[in-house]
Amino acid sequence: MVFKKLLGALGMGGPSVDTVLHHPHVRPGENLIGEVRLTGGNQDVDVEHVALGFVTSIETEHDEHAGVEFHRAVVAGRFQLREGENKTIPFELPVPWETPITSVHGQHLHGMTLGVRTELAIAKVADKGDLDPFSVEPLPAQEKVLEAFSQLGFHFKSADLEHGHLHGLHQELPFFQEIEFFPAPQFAGRINEVELTFITGPHGMDVVLEADKRSGLFTPRQDAFGRLHVTHDEALTTDWARHITNWLEQVIEHRGAMGHGGEFAHHPEHGHQGYGHYEDDHRRGSGMGGVIAGAALGAGAGIVGGMVAGEIIEEIFEDDEEEF
Repeated sequence: MVFKKLLGALGMGGPSVDTVLHHPHVRPGENLIGEVRLTGGNQDVDVEHVALGFVTSIETEHDEHAGVEFHRAVVAGRFQLREGENKTIPFELPVPWETPITSVHGQHLHGMTLGVRTELAIAKVADKGDLDPFSVEPLPAQEKVLEAFSQLGFHFKSADLEHGHLHGLHQELPFFQEIEFFPAPQFAGRINEVELTFITGPHGMDVVLEADKRSGLFTPRQDAFGRLHVTHDEALTTDWARHITNWLEQVIEHRGAMGHGGEFAHHPEHGHQGYGHYEDDHRRGSGMGGVIAGAALGAGAGIVGGMVAGEIIEEIFEDDEEEF
């Protein structure tokens, strides 16, 4: 995208910027590769720096939407851009391991917005341009978990970002992603929905599950939490469908056995092919609750059904100045 928003600071005829992404589809831990193309205006200017930032939208503690720049890199320091000069700045920007997933098999996850914003600083004025959207596909380890949900008959509902940190887990980013599913037929009537969160690093990932249990005759509606840590290689050979099913069955059996704040009185599951175990998890970060609520979908949607065409992200970012 091209922006010419320096006009207010420099007068008419200021420089323009076009950021081009060579491969707008990446995975966590990879590099977003592209180049920033500058075109000089009607006078020479001293550029102090060119920076790129990853921007997304989350819901804060008070149910207010806020734009968050969660990763930033300066791709060029001080230089002079002459009148009418064309200058290209290549970049490779690392994608943080905890970057939220925005698409699966090329289909955009409803509720997710993500883009890279270019900042050009001249004469002590830092001007941020439009957002260039890019998509983040799941890692192979994450795909295995998502495939298990699909095989079990869960159907995608929506995805959102929660501000805060999960208890007992190390996070680099100030938010975490929740991918929400309607219950599979075998759990219909017993569970309202299941939410999936990945906390991923270079050596492995934590898979966090939240089950929203339906209320019973003598028990109120309750949330249950479980967690499993695996390496990336272990995730590829794990029988996720079996472990998800076993955990949910135990969640249902322990109706009324949960402590306050979503803690189990007993571990839902012990042992995992020597890899680790599910743990009770009191996941109360700053500001829990639904964010960027997705539209409810029918039971036949499937994991990709309920996602919207990738082009919609272009519309999401058209009015980003107002949204963010």
